[in-house]
Amino acid sequence: MKIDVGYVAELARLELTDEEKAVFQPQLENIVRYVEKISEVDVEGVEPMMHGRQLVNAFREDVVRPSLPAETALANAPARVGDEFLLPKIVEGAES
Repeated sequence: MKIDVGYVAELARLELTDEEKAVFQPQLENIVRYVEKISEVDVEGVEPMMHGRQLVNAFREDVVRPSLPAETALANAPARVGDEFLLPKIVEGAES
């Protein structure tokens, strides 16, 4: 099967040199041949699926636990206001 790499590149809005076209021509033809070969596989009776393996949710149970005391959490804070971290302003141009 002969594919016009120049036309495909034009559709993708790519500018290819003649050397690049010569490199990509056989690669694109091989890809199309491979897709055609895959389409020959008999998938009658095979249910469509998103993944080849069954996915299992690996999350832990959402259980309420005691949180870290504020003094411990703020012990190494470079700056703080009461029981909160004090952070530098990072958004410019916004007047508050």
